[in-house]
Amino acid sequence: MKIYTKRSVQKLPISLEKAWEFLSSPGNLKTITPNYMGFNIISGADRPMFAGQIIQYIVTPIAGIKTKWVTEITHVRDKEYFVDEQRFGPYALWHHKHFLKEIPGGVEMEDIIDYKLPLGILGQMAHPFLVAPKLKEIFDYRQKKLVELFGEFDENKVKNATLKQDILN
Repeated sequence: MKIYTKRSVQKLPISLEKAWEFLSSPGNLKTITPNYMGFNIISGADRPMFAGQIIQYIVTPIAGIKTKWVTEITHVRDKEYFVDEQRFGPYALWHHKHFLKEIPGGVEMEDIIDYKLPLGILGQMAHPFLVAPKLKEIFDYRQKKLVELFGEFDENKVKNATLKQDILN
């Protein structure tokens, strides 16, 4: 039984409040998912995120095959983190942690996904050629879309502002 981990970190030049407002709204997931995935929320995204919330989606991840995906929001700590777990869908296990942290000049978002593929050895064989590249593609798209929506985080601007503040002190 092989369990894989996918980790993604991104910094954005927005407030913690703005990041939380966007990322904790289930309806915004469609905005940051590639169009070719045919992502549609069926139910459960009609209110702000809460522990125990069940959200049902239809996705088309591969070759036009529609798949129902049901997740539960299992943990929520306001402006810090939330966790979604697949209850029904394409994975044998899907546990996705979303962390937010205020940093100088914006917010750092970290996603950690622990997942297991179905079909035993066949799933493991498909992982490096199909699943891992698809997840990378989805998260690359997500990062690009978040930059389009909120702007690019500029490390040099933050360093210069910190340096100026240090000189003034």
